Amino acid sequence: MAKCIKIRNFDTFLFIYLHLLLLFKKNNMKHLFILLFSIVSSSMIFGQNTYEARQTRTEWFREARFGMFIHWGIYAVPARGEWVKNRENISTENYQQYFDAFDPVDYNPAEWAKLAKKAGMKYAVITAKHHDGFCLFDSKYTDYKATKTLARRDLIREFVDAFRAEGLKVGFYYSLLDWYQPNFERKDEKFDEYIDYMHKQVEELVTNYGKIDILWFDYSYGEYRGEKWKATKLIEMVKKHQPHVIIDNRLGGNMMADTPEIYAGDFGGPEQITPPAVIKDNAGRPVPWELCLTLNNSWGYNKNDFNYKTAHNVIYTLINCVSKNGNLLLNVGPDAKGNIPKRSVEILEEVGEWMSANHEAIYGCGPAQLEKPEWGWYTQKGDVIYAHVTNFNIGQVCLRGMDGKIKSATLLADGTEIRLGEISNINTNGPYVGKNDIFLTSLMPRMGTPPPNDASSIKVAKLLLQK
Repeated sequence: MAKCIKIRNFDTFLFIYLHLLLLFKKNNMKHLFILLFSIVSSSMIFGQNTYEARQTRTEWFREARFGMFIHWGIYAVPARGEWVKNRENISTENYQQYFDAFDPVDYNPAEWAKLAKKAGMKYAVITAKHHDGFCLFDSKYTDYKATKTLARRDLIREFVDAFRAEGLKVGFYYSLLDWYQPNFERKDEKFDEYIDYMHKQVEELVTNYGKIDILWFDYSYGEYRGEKWKATKLIEMVKKHQPHVIIDNRLGGNMMADTPEIYAGDFGGPEQITPPAVIKDNAGRPVPWELCLTLNNSWGYNKNDFNYKTAHNVIYTLINCVSKNGNLLLNVGPDAKGNIPKRSVEILEEVGEWMSANHEAIYGCGPAQLEKPEWGWYTQKGDVIYAHVTNFNIGQVCLRGMDGKIKSATLLADGTEIRLGEISNINTNGPYVGKNDIFLTSLMPRMGTPPPNDASSIKVAKLLLQK
């Protein structure tokens, strides 16, 4: 069988076909018509191919909606966050003390995986290498790795096995920056030696650990983006080994373009901020995205950071993301012994209780074509709309413009019937509501004190639409 030619853009595609057409110019009209039809059909397909292929690759990702991010490395020893080497201007020589002290005697990734699953998470991404250059995996291209510490183990191998055992998908974060390698950011040919090193390490990650679901590169800046990383070559290699892996958008391409680069990424990655609306490409089509968010204010373990989000905050943010076609990747930072902080565990367990009862309104859901209500958000899957009441509401919950469109309404958590009807005190309140508005009359109390600001206060009404 002939080897297929990879065509990177439509101009090249058209150039090839037009020259083929010239080769047949002396043939009969039947051949010319067939060839012309092929050109037109193929060009139409080409215009959709990149987007549709990305949608296919990310189908599981858009179904999952909720994942765990894990920042862990030798920076857990000083316990002042993952940027401690840079922010405190610690020399490589002085930073060595943390490499020497790293001994995660409590590391049990099976417990991490069980916690993630209990919280309702469907995948996990771990820092295989962060900016300090330390590798949790057993790379043959450096001694700056876990197997050379007191751990003497490939910590990534154990992570992959444990999370797969719980049925969770796995991903690797890999830093494009490297403060340990002397050739990083060199302005001469030595930088190419770093690029070669980086490519070889990524190849180890995509060949030594079975199927990998996500590659999470971080990050591009200034002149260090795109082909500075030899990104086309890098992703061609990755796809050769892992054709179905999905990749974030931090290699420096433009995933919003009509014909994005091969390295542009499969999903956007806003950090610590929720986009105000559905993210769309230049053609107006929705693109996958994922908010990465710390549970306190630090990615890596910080012993002095007690500014934790509540379970209510986490669920509120998750619903916000899903209502805009996004995912939430929520971070934990284990300590130097390998323990996820107790407060992080407590929050995730509380989130898990809510997810156990309400996951139907999250998994596989996306935006509803409705105006955002004042009391929370809508998500939708097929002919079911989920009304997430996240904010305390004075009076009844108003479903604007929905009168006559809802077949039934129930409380998602337990199936309790929710009555639909007019606003109370219709004679005095009638002028202030729309004629097509309908109200949930029994979901929230009409008067009284607000419910406590915890996960249990977020109610979800399941609204089955009329056919």
